[in-house]
Amino acid sequence: MDLKTNCEVALTHLKNRQFITAHNLLLNQAESLRKTDHLKSALLYMLASECKKRQGKESKDEIEKTADLFLEYSKAKNSKNIQGALLCASKCFLSLGEFDKAKISYQKAKTIFSTSIENSRPIVIIDDSKAISMKLQTYIEKLGYGEIFLFENGKSGMKGCQKLFSENKQPIVFLDMELPDFDGDVISAKLLKEKNDLQIIVITADEKTTKRVNKTISSGVIAFIQKPFTLDEIKKAVDIAESEYSLLQ
Repeated sequence: MDLKTNCEVALTHLKNRQFITAHNLLLNQAESLRKTDHLKSALLYMLASECKKRQGKESKDEIEKTADLFLEYSKAKNSKNIQGALLCASKCFLSLGEFDKAKISYQKAKTIFSTSIENSRPIVIIDDSKAISMKLQTYIEKLGYGEIFLFENGKSGMKGCQKLFSENKQPIVFLDMELPDFDGDVISAKLLKEKNDLQIIVITADEKTTKRVNKTISSGVIAFIQKPFTLDEIKKAVDIAESEYSLLQ
């Protein structure tokens, strides 16, 4: 059987409370992938450990192998979610009572989140004020982002975003509410219509309670920042955007 079929059969046995059969199927598949696909193997060991738990048996061996495989995955150059792998490894170590190892994995995950995952995404700033744009760019660079695009009006900003969409890039957009050609609520609505999982952060001098701001927020933007803003406020907004993005992946 191929991997998909094998897993479906194993999960059917698990659902039917045939834990031993499910465990053996998952364990065999995990062993076969251990050297070629660390992530899939780790997930299969995790499921196998769950089968043992439901039998009321200890699953220390499966959990140890799961943790080791998540660590191996995190070391590979082509791994796409290193932070997630390290957090999973940390959780495994916690369940085994190996608190020092859990702490090390967790600290590595925190470091990778701030230096690798966040930095991989482009940032788009749409604001007609050069002073505001430059201040934003400086703050965002301090957060570790390198690919930053500045646009002075809504039309050029939308074109810039569309170009990034066509390149399969996932930008975070900082959008001023009042632009020379369009209001922010119009731009946000157009961008979200093209890409409904886009993270847009609104920047405005308006109060959050104003009708225009409420309309823009209700359109699906992820965060609101009032001018004048601080580095901490920018960081919090970016963290919210990154958290939503991670959940959608």
